[in-house]
Amino acid sequence: MRKSKARRKGTVLDRLKAEEAQDVLRRLLEAHPDLRAEAEEIARSLLREVHFEAVADEVEEAMGSFDIEDLNGRAGRHEWGYVEPTEAAWEIIEEAVAPFVEDMNRQIELGLEPEALEICKGVVLGLYRAEHGKKGELAEWAPDFPAEAAGDAVRPWSTGDLLGETPPRRGLAFPPKFVERFVPEWRDMIGRLVSRRR
Repeated sequence: MRKSKARRKGTVLDRLKAEEAQDVLRRLLEAHPDLRAEAEEIARSLLREVHFEAVADEVEEAMGSFDIEDLNGRAGRHEWGYVEPTEAAWEIIEEAVAPFVEDMNRQIELGLEPEALEICKGVVLGLYRAEHGKKGELAEWAPDFPAEAAGDAVRPWSTGDLLGETPPRRGLAFPPKFVERFVPEWRDMIGRLVSRRR
């Protein structure tokens, strides 16, 4: 009996919600400031564990996770007016992809540009797969979305305007070998963006 109670008590940290775990970490570091450098290194190490293929899988899954019911919930007549199905589909898919772009920007803000580039490559590949592979029901209503969203992800790398900085940083290369191997049909589009590098 005692062992099972002890076992249950030992799982409290494992069962914390994200915001609770964050609060525990904050309080722990306040109580033990000497652990801050080690915690920072662990956090950076964790953020470096990003691979573009895993990101691409998640982007593709996010784009394909909606169906016609989701579209019907947004499109059509509403008390605020009429929403075209194409506009509704675009908004829904854009919201699905936005967290990945936000994550890319967060990595940039932290000075983890190689990791941010991995996320960018993953976003581009996931969008490419969505356009050229089996499309979800909503993607049929927003056929231009994948290419435009990919361009929006690559553009900051090519212009150097990674976080809307003034003046922007020197443009960074978007890997041509990646483009040739994984997204060859977007070669021209990405090439045009990259050729505008400052």
